[in-house]
Amino acid sequence: MRVIVIGAGEVGSNIAESLAPEHEVVVIDIDGERVESLTYDLDVLALEGDGTSLGTLKEARVKDADMLIASTDNDETNVVACSTAKTISDAFTIARVKKTSLLETWEGSRGAFGVDFMVSVNLLTARAIVSIAGLPGAQDVDTFAGGAVRMAEFEIVEGSPVADQTVQEADRFESLTFAAILRDGEVTIPRGDTVIVEGDQVVVIGSPESVRAFAGELMPDPDVDEAAEVVIVGGGGIGYQTARLFEERGMRPRLIEHDPDRARQLAEELPKTVVLESDATDLEFLSREHVDEADFVVAALDSDEKNLLVSLLAKRVGADRTVAVVETADYVDLFETVGVDVAVNPREVTAEEITRFTREDRTENVALIEDDRAEVLEIEVDGDSVLADATIEESAAEFPEGVVVGAITRRGELITPRGDTVVEVGDHVVLFVDTDVLDEVSPLL
Repeated sequence: MRVIVIGAGEVGSNIAESLAPEHEVVVIDIDGERVESLTYDLDVLALEGDGTSLGTLKEARVKDADMLIASTDNDETNVVACSTAKTISDAFTIARVKKTSLLETWEGSRGAFGVDFMVSVNLLTARAIVSIAGLPGAQDVDTFAGGAVRMAEFEIVEGSPVADQTVQEADRFESLTFAAILRDGEVTIPRGDTVIVEGDQVVVIGSPESVRAFAGELMPDPDVDEAAEVVIVGGGGIGYQTARLFEERGMRPRLIEHDPDRARQLAEELPKTVVLESDATDLEFLSREHVDEADFVVAALDSDEKNLLVSLLAKRVGADRTVAVVETADYVDLFETVGVDVAVNPREVTAEEITRFTREDRTENVALIEDDRAEVLEIEVDGDSVLADATIEESAAEFPEGVVVGAITRRGELITPRGDTVVEVGDHVVLFVDTDVLDEVSPLL
C-alpha cells in the first residue's frame, strides 16, 4: 500500500514509523530540517513542501496513493490537504482535527471536506482519560473482542500486594493472563517463576471482571463508577469532552474554568456538570471547594506546566488520583515520576488511533504499549494461521520469544488460554507481541 503522510511532527513521524516496514510511505512537511531528519531515521521518501499544494501532492504521486493521512497540528491544513488530494486521486483520506465543530460537521455528512475518516484529538484523549479513570491504578487500558477482553497496564508501586511474588503466586484471578513485564525499558515475557518487583510495569489481559479484580487488589480505591467526586480543571476541547463522557456514564463532574465567558458556555452545554469559574491554582479555592475529597482530578489546561502544577496541588490537598494531559511526549515519564498518577499525551493517543485504523485489513484491533515497545493485537484466526487447529503449546513452538496468547473468544464467549487449549478457525485471539519480533510473527498469524 502506498501511503502519503502530511506532517512530520510527533504524530506523523510515529505513523510513518509504524507503517514503513510494510508499506511504501511518503512523508511531506514544510520544515526542511524535519524532512532531512526523517530521511535518515526511517525508510520513507520524505519531501519538503506544502501538503495543501497540488504541485507538492503531484510530486508525491498522490494519484498512485491508496491512503493519505493529514496529521499536522493545524486543523484547516489537514482538511484542505484531504480536499486537494480528492481532486486528482481516489486515495482514502484521514484528517486529524482538534475542533469539535469540524468533527460534528463531518459526522453530519460523511465525506464532507473530502475526508473519508476524521480523527478527533480531543475526543480520543477524553476517551483515554475516562477509560483509565475506570480502573484504579491503571496506566493504560484497551478493550478487544467487542468488550469481552480487556488489556491493562499497571505500575507495581511500593507495598503492592504482588511485589516480590512470583507470577504463579500472583496469578490468583480467574481469566487473567500476565502477558508481559516492562522493566528498565526492556520487555520480559513472564514465566511462573518470574518475580514481580517494585517499579515493574505489568501488562495483563483477561475478562473485564478479572482485570478489575486485579486492579482492585493493587489499589483498593473506588473506580469511576463508584466515585462520588470527579473534578476537571480546564474547559477547553479535552476538558469539555471529558465532562461530556463522564455525564454519559451518569456522573455529575465538577469543571473549573478560569474564563467567565467560556464558563457560561460550558454551563449551558453540560447540564449535568457543575461549572465553577475560578483559577484552579488558588489553594484557598481548592480547599473551599473540597477538592481534597475528589476521587479523580483531571488536569486539562492548555499548558503542560499548568497541568503539572494543578495535579501536584490537587495531590497536596488530598485528592486520591490525578490524570494530567501532557502535550510534550518527553514530559510523560517526568510527570509520573514527580507524583502525577497518569499522564496522557494526546499526540500519542491520536497516532495510536490512526495506526489502529490502518491495520484493520490485517488485524481486528491493536493497542500500542509504551511508545511502541510492544503491541497487543486482536486477530480472527483463518485456516492459514499457525494457530488454527493447534494447541497453544504447539503454536507457541512456531513463534519466536516475545509472544503471548492473552485471551481467546469463540462465538462471543471468553476462553482462558492454557497449553492444551485448541484454537479453532473463526476464534478471535488477543496476543501480546514484542515489537522486535512483530515482522517475524505477522506472517504466521
